[in-house]
Amino acid sequence: MSLSSKLPPLERLALSVGCLLFVACGHATQRGTSPQPIIDVHFHAMAADEQGPPPLAMCVSGKNLPAWDPSQPWPEAFIGWLKKPECQDPLWSPSTDDELLRRSIEILRRYNITALTSGPGAGVVERWHAAEPERIIPTLFLNVADQPPSVETVRQWFKEGRYKALAEVANQYGGMEPNDPAFEPYLALAEELDVPVGIHIGTGPPGAPYLGFDKYRARMHSPLALEEVLLKHPRLRIYVMHAGWPMLDDMLAVMWAHPQVYVDTGVIIYALPKAGFYRYLQRLVEAGFGRRVMFGSDQMVWPEVLPRAIQLIEDAPFLSAEQKRDILYNNAARFLRLEPAATK
Repeated sequence: MSLSSKLPPLERLALSVGCLLFVACGHATQRGTSPQPIIDVHFHAMAADEQGPPPLAMCVSGKNLPAWDPSQPWPEAFIGWLKKPECQDPLWSPSTDDELLRRSIEILRRYNITALTSGPGAGVVERWHAAEPERIIPTLFLNVADQPPSVETVRQWFKEGRYKALAEVANQYGGMEPNDPAFEPYLALAEELDVPVGIHIGTGPPGAPYLGFDKYRARMHSPLALEEVLLKHPRLRIYVMHAGWPMLDDMLAVMWAHPQVYVDTGVIIYALPKAGFYRYLQRLVEAGFGRRVMFGSDQMVWPEVLPRAIQLIEDAPFLSAEQKRDILYNNAARFLRLEPAATK
């Protein structure tokens, strides 16, 4: 039996990811060939058709989001927007599951990325983890509004080490607030087992209520909905996906009042125009929360968004070199407890 198999789930995560990144850092120092390590806390394992019939285009930092004429069904208009990109250099999604997996793993390896990975499809995360067990860290996708596994089943999965975090929690898509009584037992379990929680608060696809998520509401973008949860579970490690966009003032207020809360960049890093994303990120950093922002690519079916998203952080003119490394690695390492408490 290996040392890691004797440890609790969170310690096994720290050992496996920490060792990988330690080796990667040493390799870069000795040979100068590996990029510095990156932790992506918001990565998805999906089927190629999860977002619609492939191939689909994504304009990274595109200038315009779609405008809808309600004479046409929104799903039709939305897919049309993904099929006919306005930008000159769109990224096209793979056409098959195998190609999506292959291209994703190739990029994780090339850019020295370890990814906390979830997915809504049964068995997909497990397949991706089996294909790249050192870089794909499986996490549990959960929507309590949609026939979730029982709390005892989830407890068993975490005790077995099957998953390393409760993320992505997608209750917002089912119209469920974070303090809903149905979600409470899962939060209590996460606090008890010291399992990190990544919760979707913020933007979904444009026009989400018309894409089958009929209970999705814009008002639920507000991170203020987390306050009672945070006070009831003060030892809970939680990060807000998409940094609560666009509710910036609410996000700043929550981060001020609750110093344990972290955020990830999520889909806004590539789905928003560059100036819009930079303005949001800059406000978070200027407010003093630069050490609680983590890189999350929200990669779905466009593997090549990863290097583009990394480059957006590297090119940000308002970030120092130290702040860039914090966002791309240090903050997540601290949040996941992959380094001694005395270090940054």
